[in-house]
Amino acid sequence: MQITVLYFARLRETFQTPSETLDLPTGVQSVAGLIAHLAARGGAWSEELAGGKVFRVAVNQELVDFTAQLQADAEVAIFPPVTGG
Repeated sequence: MQITVLYFARLRETFQTPSETLDLPTGVQSVAGLIAHLAARGGAWSEELAGGKVFRVAVNQELVDFTAQLQADAEVAIFPPVTGG
């Protein structure tokens, strides 16, 4: 299954990419699986996507929790929470 992943704010800077297209392994079917797959890259990926870090995920521009299932050609955005003032 192929998806597009978009990174925002500090994640974009840390990962040094605004987006990427991924061919997910067969077992990766949920947001949680995607996050684990990305974190398995190690280094900054595992640090920024660790369980204690706060970030949000949207699938096709709709905020979702980690149990959300992924579909082929989905657009997944990962971003830290933002504050305004």
